[in-house]
Amino acid sequence: MSRKIEMNMTFDMVREAVKQPHTPPIVTVAIRADGSVEKVTFVVSSGVPAIDEAIRKVVASQAPYPAFPPFLARQYDVIEIRRTWIFDIAIRLQ
Repeated sequence: MSRKIEMNMTFDMVREAVKQPHTPPIVTVAIRADGSVEKVTFVVSSGVPAIDEAIRKVVASQAPYPAFPPFLARQYDVIEIRRTWIFDIAIRLQ
């Protein structure tokens, strides 16, 4: 998921919003076994509603994500991935 978001031209979706002072958001994305997005949750908000909404749009725009490999899909229906979003000249997920 991180690589797909970082490698595509998603930064344009947040470019204007991230010019505002903000806290690095910590976001949990729940991905279903088929690669669809179940839920996006902010553990720590950026403090700027436009940035948080842009993150939701970036996550949705890149869906579906790769389906789980069979061995993983047998064990899990959903996996939650938590990352800190960093905005500089691109989107980086740590």
